[in-house]
Amino acid sequence: MAVATNFIEVMEALVLNFERASGHEVILSSGATGKLYAQIRNGAPFDLFFAADERRPALLEQEGVALPGSRFTYARGELVLWSPQQDLIADGPGVLRQASFGYLAIANPKTAPYGRAAEQTLARLGLWEQLQDRLVRGENIGQAHQYVHSGNAALGFVAKSQVYRDGHYAAGSHWAVPAELYAPIVQQVVQLQPGEAAEALLEYIASAEARLLIERHGYSAFVEGD
Repeated sequence: MAVATNFIEVMEALVLNFERASGHEVILSSGATGKLYAQIRNGAPFDLFFAADERRPALLEQEGVALPGSRFTYARGELVLWSPQQDLIADGPGVLRQASFGYLAIANPKTAPYGRAAEQTLARLGLWEQLQDRLVRGENIGQAHQYVHSGNAALGFVAKSQVYRDGHYAAGSHWAVPAELYAPIVQQVVQLQPGEAAEALLEYIASAEARLLIERHGYSAFVEGD
């Protein structure tokens, strides 16, 4: 099963519950949504694709690679500017305008939806060109978070799910980026191969138990038909 990097920790928890209840075994592979899409188009044998956007699952459906009618939204992501330094992001986007930091980490906008959201945010703040020499790009949002967590970047645009749990943000400082600064991060799943286990997992993902766990990790859980 292919899972976008931002969702892998949540998926591991979901799969643990699912395996205990169902007896099925799930093997996970994570990466940037764009790279996973390319692997699937090149024949990678995944049963399900949990993307960090809606475009790639829709493309797979249009291209005849995914099972028709299997695609749905499982979560909506949020972008956060975060630093492990307690007072660095004291005034929200002000720290970006002052540019009084070493490096700013983002995911690659070409392959990672959260990277694209970071680019959109900086562009709408009028800072995209100005901060080019301060940017370090991770291959995916997991790598971008690691750059900040390790101190190689002073701060970074990360997924809320990476720095939020059960109503609390990780130690440090943060700015929850206003939704109007970037296009909605609508995360969709699509089934690629027929199979009882894959269908059962999708049913579990749409359950109230799974949605609660997804929300506890900093997402808005959402399934069509609500």
